[in-house]
Amino acid sequence: MPKSRSSGIEDLEFNPEPERTLFQLRMETQSQQQEEESSNSNSQPSSPRSAASTSSEHMADAEAPKTLKELAAPNVNAKRLAIRYLDTTENFQILPKFHGLPGEDPHRHLTDFQIACASTSIQGIPEDQFMLRTFPFTLMDRAKDWLYLLPTGSITSWTSLKKLFLEKFFPAHKASNLRKEICGIKKRPRETMHEYWERFKTLCASCPNHQINEQLLIQYFYEGLLPFDRSSIDSESGGAFIDKTPVEAWTLVENMAANSQQFGS
Repeated sequence: MPKSRSSGIEDLEFNPEPERTLFQLRMETQSQQQEEESSNSNSQPSSPRSAASTSSEHMADAEAPKTLKELAAPNVNAKRLAIRYLDTTENFQILPKFHGLPGEDPHRHLTDFQIACASTSIQGIPEDQFMLRTFPFTLMDRAKDWLYLLPTGSITSWTSLKKLFLEKFFPAHKASNLRKEICGIKKRPRETMHEYWERFKTLCASCPNHQINEQLLIQYFYEGLLPFDRSSIDSESGGAFIDKTPVEAWTLVENMAANSQQFGS
């Protein structure tokens, strides 16, 4: 008489820990597979085709298309500045600041900055490179924003940085307006000769490329004087002020301005 299904099950050995036994069987199977693969790789060298196939698979994994979330994620690598720095680090003194405001003088800022750098000497770093590396620390607010927006690695010299800085914060229309102010300068009613002279020199210094020669500069200064002041200068010149050479005229005005500062006239 044939055995029933239930009697066949009774012949099997009862296992009180089936999960543990299954885990051991899996580990033994994996170990055997690894030994077989290792034996095959040692006995049969891999063909160029198989190596290329493996490389292609890796490249495919690396070049897998990104999701919209991955594409929209911010870049954790900070954007590099336009200036290419030397691989050196040094401390330097407190520097002047430039904010990029309409009333600021970029030429004065460059002068102050170069004076500060001249008093700092760092061995092994050329002066040009030192100023190039240090200048960004003088910029604030709008001026620093301008620097950050320049193309990465686009500035390699101090000369090119100065050129871009002046093009941004001292455009051609600003120079034109300053030239008009120089040509049309007028002495104020309560302004002393010294104050008028200092204001005139400051105006000229704010536009170094005004392209006005000394003869015209002293002429504009003289024409801007009040009638009483012109009479005083003519008297001091021993005749007519216009008979002086440009150098003599400048010297005379300097002396009169110095006297005005001392005695408040």
